[in-house]
Amino acid sequence: MSRIGKLPVSVPKNVNVELTGQEIKVKGPHGELLHTIPSEIEVSLNEDKVIVNKRIESRIARQKYGLTRALINNMVIGVSEKFERRLQMIGVGYRSQVSGKTLTLSVGFSHPVVFEAPKDIEIKVEANTNIIISGPDKEKVGLLASQIRAVRPPEPYKGKGIRYLDEYVLRKAGKSGK
Repeated sequence: MSRIGKLPVSVPKNVNVELTGQEIKVKGPHGELLHTIPSEIEVSLNEDKVIVNKRIESRIARQKYGLTRALINNMVIGVSEKFERRLQMIGVGYRSQVSGKTLTLSVGFSHPVVFEAPKDIEIKVEANTNIIISGPDKEKVGLLASQIRAVRPPEPYKGKGIRYLDEYVLRKAGKSGK
């Protein structure tokens, strides 16, 4: 039995959970998220807890059991607290600026790189080199952060590039001269 799947998801007072058929809707102060539950999984709502169970005993049901519980937990945390990813730009002349929902990066290319934030996702820039991405959907926040990082991943010799704030970049020694 899944150790994650059997744990109930506790729902805070400021979050509202609705079950309609195989869809779960979670509303909170930071937004609203919707998720379709797989047919092998059954979800029930008891007072301030969401309980996930398997309908049938199969390999696929076991795989989706813990996953569904984790996704519902992430939805509850996201609408109540928001998820956040921080990026840091290191390099001479590397700058970023945000206007509305558009992030513009100057990272050494002949053209600026432009990112449009999806709805519910908020982008902030601190000191032109630190980017903060936040929103209720953990998957969208992480995806946007990884797409921004992929523009100029950190290189191992000088450490230049875009990295997560808590990321450790393994440094290599350069060529030794004669």
